[in-house]
Amino acid sequence: MYKRIVVPLDGSKLAEEVLTHVRTLASCLGSEIILMRVTAYPSYEYLLADPSVASSLQTTLEGEASEYLGGLVDSLRRAGFQAQAEVVTAGGPVADAIIAFAHKEQADLIAMSTHGRTGPSRWFLGSVADRVVRGAGVPVLMIRPVKRE
Repeated sequence: MYKRIVVPLDGSKLAEEVLTHVRTLASCLGSEIILMRVTAYPSYEYLLADPSVASSLQTTLEGEASEYLGGLVDSLRRAGFQAQAEVVTAGGPVADAIIAFAHKEQADLIAMSTHGRTGPSRWFLGSVADRVVRGAGVPVLMIRPVKRE
């Protein structure tokens, strides 16, 4: 049923809480876990001031994202899971990059955490999770992390 599960991560512990659920699904179904992280292209201001700064910043962001995902993939593989990872650079909205990546990878499921914003902060910041749910052509498993005090 879910042979290829795409898991978008943003580097936060909150986002990683979805991995508990993904590991259970993958264990039961023999699914491949495909981790991804979206890096946004440096803002236009950097490009105007000094294009080399933007290029250097992008390289740094991609390197950090790759190292982060690599550690998670190693952990998953040591636990016996089929896992891979990819860093994607967004040329537009992050949600669009997630949806396009899932399509490219022929994912059967997208599994992600939501930050659980409500009210004005959700209206102002938008919701990547909401946009993915509305735009994905595959099922989306949305996990709302437990708030720790």
